[in-house]
Amino acid sequence: MHARPLGSTGRSVSAIGLGTWQLGADWGAVSEADATAVLAASADRGVTLFDTADVYGDGRSESIIGRFLADRADHGITVATKMGRRVSQEPENYTLENFRAWTDRSRRNLGVDTLDLVQLHCPPSAVIGSEATYDALDELVADGAIAAYGVSVETCAQALDAISRPRVTNVQIILNPFRLKPLDEVLPAAAAAGVSIFARVPLASGLLSGKYTASTTFAADDHRTYNRHGEAFDRGETFSGVDFEVGLAAASELAATLPDGVSLPQATLAWIASLRGVTTVIPGARSVRQAASNADAGALLDADAAGSAPGFDLAAFDAAVHDVYDRHLRAAIHPQW
Repeated sequence: MHARPLGSTGRSVSAIGLGTWQLGADWGAVSEADATAVLAASADRGVTLFDTADVYGDGRSESIIGRFLADRADHGITVATKMGRRVSQEPENYTLENFRAWTDRSRRNLGVDTLDLVQLHCPPSAVIGSEATYDALDELVADGAIAAYGVSVETCAQALDAISRPRVTNVQIILNPFRLKPLDEVLPAAAAAGVSIFARVPLASGLLSGKYTASTTFAADDHRTYNRHGEAFDRGETFSGVDFEVGLAAASELAATLPDGVSLPQATLAWIASLRGVTTVIPGARSVRQAASNADAGALLDADAAGSAPGFDLAAFDAAVHDVYDRHLRAAIHPQW
């Protein structure tokens, strides 16, 4: 597993991380035993970044991670959590008092004195652009409540604003073959500034899993049922904002370019991880099989160079990604986010 520097923190994290929204049971039921097994399968394959949030299962995801890591001495895993969505996303709610309350709760959930990395959870643009935001975050660092901070964003404009802030460690943004706009300016700016990029929603809420058909349905409490048009939160969080049937066709074309033995999810994760400026990719997993497959995608970065994955060529897949995006998605997706 490749490891990359986490901004200027002195830490390194794996090129393939683990997103844990689903372990909060916000995508349907996931038992704690199954959630713990996913964490173990990831860690055992070299994953050293777990990404979570205080609202995933109302803290359930954080608590499960905390209990898991408490049983693993010298685990070497960085936990990146997020805060800011326990209240309405209004600028006046992003105060030092609330930051302290939210981080204190996350510290209890995770069972730590100092949080490794806290990210503002897709706050309004006015919050990202306010000097007071970073003054408050700096106070949390000075207090020892957090070791570092970053921002999770919805748009490239927000990402560029956050990258310009001198003590921002990372920016988390949706990046996958159906969301290429960050390649234009965000990745170059992050690389130049030494800011880490976490690529989230890398499989477009499963559209790039290659498993779905036009007849696929999801549970009523799954955001892929109730948020397809942004009914509950930003539409871009569900299927990356792509129309479901258009996404199915685009995913099918990408899968057809791959050799036997290389799955579309693995090729996608390896492709994202190969992009200059990307520090880590954070796919979710609800099963040990998914977790293992995602983590093993990191091996394709070496396999491509060594020729040990016959027929798989990252450069050729990159060309296919851009071709499919330009023909099916650019007009609808690129002007947004």
